[in-house]
Amino acid sequence: MKETIYTIPVMDAFNADDECPFCYIERKLEQEAVEFIMGPAYMEDDIREETDKLGFCRHHHKMLYDYGNKLGTALMLHTYYQKLNKDMHEQIAAFTPQKNGPLARFKKSSSSSGEPQTSLGQWVRQRDESCYVCRHFKEKYPRYIDTFLQLVTGNAEFFQNFSKGKGFCLHHFGDIIEAAEKTLSNKEKEKFYPVLFERMETNMKRLEEDVSWFVDKYDYRNREADWKNSKDAIQRGIQKLTGGYPDDPVFTKR
Repeated sequence: MKETIYTIPVMDAFNADDECPFCYIERKLEQEAVEFIMGPAYMEDDIREETDKLGFCRHHHKMLYDYGNKLGTALMLHTYYQKLNKDMHEQIAAFTPQKNGPLARFKKSSSSSGEPQTSLGQWVRQRDESCYVCRHFKEKYPRYIDTFLQLVTGNAEFFQNFSKGKGFCLHHFGDIIEAAEKTLSNKEKEKFYPVLFERMETNMKRLEEDVSWFVDKYDYRNREADWKNSKDAIQRGIQKLTGGYPDDPVFTKR
């Protein structure tokens, strides 16, 4: 197949011996975005305009803080607050409280579940879900999924690599199935799905056994037994279930 800017990162991810190649790609894209924002980019008006508009989610605000460029973070917060406070003033000015009946106090609040029912609640929810770094990943992620499916159906060497791999985390496994159903032919599915499902079941069972042996090692009778592959079973087990890297060190300025 024709090589694209997405081909090499996908191949690198599958050569990394990771529990999930797409977690590997996601982490790389996330770190690249933080490095870009906390580099000279935070002084660029067009970038600041975008970060003022989109803001950052809780997770990526923490990454920006940990990165180590406190002046850059403060400058972004400064202009972000200016726009945010202007927007909040407009939202508050347009807000009209609902007229509740005498029994309203006895009704259970629905704020803990479902969609916000007020304009201010909807505005806050939108701010919570808006993030410059998340958007950076979400814009590129579908192309990496498509590239993977093109490689796995059109490159024999890559297919062999995939068929010996560790599968994926459950989160990215679901995304792959959704994309494959839309893009692969019936013939391609007949070849792809059996290998994908075998890899998932085999490797999920491997994680179950690793975690089980980690627990058994705390039995005094196994004190002198070998740890086998279980020393990092907790970290890998969590990644396999939810994605991400729970044991990653803080990502800081190099």
